[in-house]
Amino acid sequence: LGCCGGRQARMSRRYDSHTTIFSPQGRLFQVEYAMEAISKAGSAVALLASDGVLLAAEKRITSKLLDIRGLAEKMYKIDDHVAVAVAGITADANILVNYARLAAQRYRYAYQEPIPIEQLLHKICDLKQGYTQFGGLRPFGVSFLVVGWDEYFGFQLYRSEPSGNYGGWKAAAIGNNSQNADSVLKSDYKIGGTDMKMAKNLAVKVLAKMLDTTNPSSDKLEFSSITLKDGKPEYKVFTKEDIKKLLKDSGMEEKKTAT
Repeated sequence: LGCCGGRQARMSRRYDSHTTIFSPQGRLFQVEYAMEAISKAGSAVALLASDGVLLAAEKRITSKLLDIRGLAEKMYKIDDHVAVAVAGITADANILVNYARLAAQRYRYAYQEPIPIEQLLHKICDLKQGYTQFGGLRPFGVSFLVVGWDEYFGFQLYRSEPSGNYGGWKAAAIGNNSQNADSVLKSDYKIGGTDMKMAKNLAVKVLAKMLDTTNPSSDKLEFSSITLKDGKPEYKVFTKEDIKKLLKDSGMEEKKTAT
């Protein structure tokens, strides 16, 4: 039995160390490990509204000495009409974000119009999939929530995985405690009846659930949105004051520490 157990362990390690080899059970372990890394990353949620699309995320501050200059560390503007929130390895996300920005600008230069959202996502996921099929590579350890607007399908929300799979969603969450977030979204999100104000309140509730707190701090949250202004998409990153007001309006005003 000991011999058989050792042989099985050696076989398991062999499949673990190769991205391109299926296990006898039909699994690609490196892709599963990438998804496990994402499940331990900071949380992010996106909601589709009738008048826009909203991104919200947890901002993990590892030290009070950090000099945080930007308003958002997990959200990236790809083009005027599309943005992403990420969960996972930030360095991997930077590679994919730069790739997406180049793809968007090349399309705009070639056709003199913004790239359709799903076409851009398809390019990103093709690159992701390639890293699960060729030797000497490892999967990107990051998931994306891609939101945007185009003239073909209006406001859209997609979620992509390290394997290269993606799908359209009304509301979705990635990162730590995403299963708890999914349960809240399933019960509270109203399909076809959610406007941006309702989406903001629900996003606060979902993030509070993911962070396991009743008084989330504005220092640990980041929000952004894409809405239409004069018929054109506008990307906005919420300021700290915007987030404080949002928490107050949602009934989760952060506690002031005593001095």
